[in-house]
Amino acid sequence: MAALFPFRALRPRPADAARVASVPYDVVSTDEARQLAADNPLSFLRVSRAELELPEGTDPYAPAVYERAAANFATLKAQALELEAEPTLYLYRLRMGAHEQIGLAACFSIDEYDANIIRKHEKTRRDKEDDRTRHMLALGAQTGPVFLTYRASADVDAIVRRAATAPPLFEFTAVDGVRHTIWRVTGNDREALVAAFARIPALYIADGHHRAASAARTRAEMRQASRPGEPLGDGADVNTVLAVAFPHDQVQVLPYHRVVKDLGGRSPAQFVQRVEEAFTVGPGRAAPSGRGEVAMYLDGRWSALKPRVAPAAADPIGSLDVSVLQDRLLAPILGITDVRTDKRIDFVGGIRGTGELERLVDTGKAAVAFSLFPVSVSDLIAVSDAGAIMPPKSTWFEPKLRDGLLIHLI
Repeated sequence: MAALFPFRALRPRPADAARVASVPYDVVSTDEARQLAADNPLSFLRVSRAELELPEGTDPYAPAVYERAAANFATLKAQALELEAEPTLYLYRLRMGAHEQIGLAACFSIDEYDANIIRKHEKTRRDKEDDRTRHMLALGAQTGPVFLTYRASADVDAIVRRAATAPPLFEFTAVDGVRHTIWRVTGNDREALVAAFARIPALYIADGHHRAASAARTRAEMRQASRPGEPLGDGADVNTVLAVAFPHDQVQVLPYHRVVKDLGGRSPAQFVQRVEEAFTVGPGRAAPSGRGEVAMYLDGRWSALKPRVAPAAADPIGSLDVSVLQDRLLAPILGITDVRTDKRIDFVGGIRGTGELERLVDTGKAAVAFSLFPVSVSDLIAVSDAGAIMPPKSTWFEPKLRDGLLIHLI
């Protein structure tokens, strides 16, 4: 069952929250981070992407980057952050347009992560794990939450609705239009949420696999570096990972589209002829009408692709549209067997819209684009429960949590 722990958050003073909060470290390049942090000395990007303050071309994994991150973190703590007086739970609400979701921000057990009670659907890369592990050790903190989901619970929902009627700790609208609201949860509601979560059988990582893996590695490295019998903090801190858990029926998943730079030496007509061997190809729209259809943008027009042989519905991986596209078109026709490493393919998050796919093809930066119907949270849960791995670049979660709002000291 899922355990959660209140914690003493290091957080911005309410008046500074909007300036401190930053986009997740891994959704922007160094140049983009530099632009976002310009003229804002409190931006948390100066901690999470400290290379933005170093000369252009600096290796983002160089020791100087982590040294600068630690120095900037110390400065920010003195200027704009404060430590809660007692362990607390938090509610974190995201509003983007008409969409709203409220999650529970807390610390969750690394032992349960290791035991697969907190379940994964994605492989992690060693270099990215190394980066965040070094960052956590340099700062003595987890500075951005993992995004978890769980099968919705009526008990949890009732407590959350009640707790969210109190005045918020802070609330602001970010430059992208997403409104962020955080409440403290204390007293009886705090204890009730701990008890209610103890009845939830499993949690699922939606976004933040590298953060979770790095938290586990950080604990292991701290244990290895400690002297025998020496305690690590108060036990709860080093053994937990910061996360926000949202009920599955509130989570919004957007598609992750594909663009390919060439047609493998074929003309558009020759390429379509090959595609028609595995798919029916007919007039279509930019957005697929539903699961089982892929939209293709080629030669200035959209087509609808439907597999001639339907995938086995019982296969949680093979039945995904992203798998059908990969197994029946990208690999056999275009020769793209590993999307993680092949430089001919790129990915466009659903938040950027299908207009971006058209722009890339129309300007010659890509030869063909594929628009996908979004994977559902139920798909993610089914894959995770099966102990399987989702195909790379399958999900894009939006809106995203901000770094620097709730910090877990370890």
